[in-house]
Amino acid sequence: MKSIKARQHVGQDGILHLNIPVGLVEREVEVMVIYQPVLSYAVIEEKALAPVCKSLESLYGICAEDLIILDSLGISESLDDELVGAFD
Repeated sequence: MKSIKARQHVGQDGILHLNIPVGLVEREVEVMVIYQPVLSYAVIEEKALAPVCKSLESLYGICAEDLIILDSLGISESLDDELVGAFD
């Protein structure tokens, strides 16, 4: 079994046309097609990022009146540790 990955355009008719040379002649093959729409940058910006940005903008300044209070222990020194490996 061989796997071939291809990016094709679906036209106005809504039908995906595939022309994939496989190097075989006069033989039957079993084919499995899995498709996933590819989003363009414009679609990503409009549909995916815009709602997130709007919600982040709505959160701006919500903690402006909250005071930062340090207790008698102060700030933990562990906060100054290097973050090496923290995001692996």
